[in-house]
Amino acid sequence: MKKCHIAYLACTAALIGTGLGAAPPVAAHRIHVVHPGESIQKAVDAAQPGDTVLLTYGTYHESVEVSTPGLTLRGVGRGTVLEPEVGASTGTAPSTGSGAAKTGKTGKAGKAANSCAAGGNGICVVGTKDHNVDDVTVASLTVSGFAKTGLYATEADGLTVRRVTAVKNGVWGIATEHSVHGVFRNNTARDNGDAGLFLANTVKEEQGATDTEGTVVEHNRLEGNRIGVTVRRLRNLTLAGNHLTGNCAGVFVVGDENKPKAGFVTVRDNRIERNNKSCPKTARLDALQGSGIVLTGAEDSLVTRNVIKDNVGKSPLSGGIVLFKSFVGTTSERNRISDNLLRGNSPDLVNTDTGKGNTFEGNSCRTSKPAGLC
Repeated sequence: MKKCHIAYLACTAALIGTGLGAAPPVAAHRIHVVHPGESIQKAVDAAQPGDTVLLTYGTYHESVEVSTPGLTLRGVGRGTVLEPEVGASTGTAPSTGSGAAKTGKTGKAGKAANSCAAGGNGICVVGTKDHNVDDVTVASLTVSGFAKTGLYATEADGLTVRRVTAVKNGVWGIATEHSVHGVFRNNTARDNGDAGLFLANTVKEEQGATDTEGTVVEHNRLEGNRIGVTVRRLRNLTLAGNHLTGNCAGVFVVGDENKPKAGFVTVRDNRIERNNKSCPKTARLDALQGSGIVLTGAEDSLVTRNVIKDNVGKSPLSGGIVLFKSFVGTTSERNRISDNLLRGNSPDLVNTDTGKGNTFEGNSCRTSKPAGLC
C-alpha cells in the first residue's frame, strides 16, 4: 500500500511537470555589465523590463536615456562617474531654472543618448504624456559637469533614485517634472547651479499644482547649491531626515496664483544649518542668503521637528522658517509650523504673509518677525 501511494504521488508530480496545470515559465531578469569605453546606451536599449544595467568602476563620457519600465541603472558607488562627452559644453554658471530639459523619446541607440546630451543632461528617464515610464531605479553612481541636469526625469511613475551623487551641474543636480510616486533617498547634490534637488509639476507652462501621490525625499545631503531642495507647484510630498548646509537657501516650497495651490507638503526631522551662501536676484526671485525653510504661495503644509541653526543673511527671505507671499502676491494659508528647534538664525521665525490660518506652535526659538511667534 505504501509503495502504491508513493507511485501515485510520483505519477501526479510527473503530470504536473509536463505542464498540466503548471504556471507559464517566468523569464529570468538579466544583468548587463558595462565597462568604461563601452556604450551604456547600447546596454540600456538591449535590456528588457526588470533587467539591470551594471556600470563598473570608472568614468564614462556619455549621456543616457532610459525609457524601459522596471529597468535598474546602477553603478558600484561614487567611483562610477558619468561626465559629458569630450568636447561637450559643461555648465557651471547659476541659472534661474526657468526652462526644462529637452529630451527625446525615441528610445533608439545613439539617437536617445544624443537627445539627452543635447538637452544638457547626464541621465534622462523619459516617459510620454500618454504613458509613464514605470519603476525605473537609478543608483550608486555620480553625475557631474553637465550643462543642465545630472539626472532628469519626466512622465515617470515610481522612480527610485538612491545613493546618486550629483556634482557641479549647470542648473539642477537631480530634477523631475510630471512625475508621481518618486523615492529620493541617500543622495548627495553638491555645488549645482540652481537646486540640488528640483521637483516640479512643469516648468514650461503655467499650471496648478499636481499631486505627486506620496513622493518621498529623505536622508539626502544637499550642500553648496543655490537652493538645497525646491518643491514647485506640487502637492502630497514629504521631505524628511535630510541635511542641508552651505546653500543660499535650504528648502523652498513654491506656489503661485494657479489652482490648486502648492500644498499638503510635510517638511519634518531635517537638519538645516548655515545656508549662508549669497546668490543674486533673478527674474523670479529676490537675492537669497541665509534662508532655512521658505513657504511661498503654499497651503495646508506641515513644518515640524526640524533643527534649523545659524542661517543668517540680508535677503528679504532670510530667516530660519519664512512665510512669504509668492512673487505674484499669492498668500500662504493654513500652514502649521510646530515643534521646531531654531537657534542663531536671523531671525528664527518670519511671517510677512497676510494669508489666513497659518499657525506657529511649540517652536523653540528666540527671535521672530513680527515679535511673539516664538
